[in-house]
Amino acid sequence: MTTYIIRRLLLGLLVLLMVTILVFLIMRLLPGDPLSLFMSQSQLNMSSFTPEQMDALRHQFGLDKPLFMQYIDWVGGVFQGNLGTSVFYNVEVGSLVAERMPITIHLGAIAFIVSAIIGIACGVVCAIRRGKWIDGVVTVLANIGITVPSFWVGILLIYVFSLKFHWLPTGGYTSPFEDFWMGTRQLIMPVFCLALFSIAALTRQTRASTLEVVRQDYIRTAWSKGLRERIIVLRHTIKNALIPVITILGVQVSLIFGGSVLIETVFNIPGMGRLLTQAVFQHDYQVVQAGVLIVATVVVLSNLLVDISYGWFDPRIRYS
Repeated sequence: MTTYIIRRLLLGLLVLLMVTILVFLIMRLLPGDPLSLFMSQSQLNMSSFTPEQMDALRHQFGLDKPLFMQYIDWVGGVFQGNLGTSVFYNVEVGSLVAERMPITIHLGAIAFIVSAIIGIACGVVCAIRRGKWIDGVVTVLANIGITVPSFWVGILLIYVFSLKFHWLPTGGYTSPFEDFWMGTRQLIMPVFCLALFSIAALTRQTRASTLEVVRQDYIRTAWSKGLRERIIVLRHTIKNALIPVITILGVQVSLIFGGSVLIETVFNIPGMGRLLTQAVFQHDYQVVQAGVLIVATVVVLSNLLVDISYGWFDPRIRYS
């Protein structure tokens, strides 16, 4: 087990190294100069800068070095806990991440929990009640949930529940420690949009895997012994049906955190997703590099946890 974890960690580090190289090169290949955007947001006239002042700015942000040295400096800073300095905001990237990341984690964690509970429950109910009306309705809704774009659903929800009925705010974010009721109302629509695809995918996968389990001999034996349905489902069916579902849960983590880029933009939520969107358009290299690296780290760790959890759900699995 220990050897397996070490091997997976080394593979994860290799993946993160490749991610850093790709995002570094891609950002440098984009047309445009981040310094011109920095001066425009500072309401400064680029023509008023002397060549010496421009060189000083490039030296300040490390843009005067060769690409290889820029990459080495950035990676070396990451290992020291320094994510660099934002060209556009002219502040430490670490402070921007510390300010925005808790919002994204709050939004993503709620969406993940909601999607896991609802998706697995709906899948189990559909499998146990196969062929009934509830199975048909939930299956149709799951198929629709997989196909519709989350940002389009978000815009539709804003139009209906905010502009038409005035039940929910159009967007924004309020910490639950400041105003729990307002913060909850602001999160309802974004959480639904983030969790929609995950709920649909988990429902379909759970239904399929549960149908395979309920046909097994030990489940028929449990029924013949007169055990109650609740005991059969909770003790014998769900745990054995969750192996393929766990894989989907690991994928949902990356989809939820990746989808927050669109959802936070649609609902004007000041999280990491919106920060990354703005940084791409502003050519803010350091912010984009740090954001992508953080998301990639979350994905690698979530996949590692998924692989380790297989052994708990199915003792027959052995790591070698």
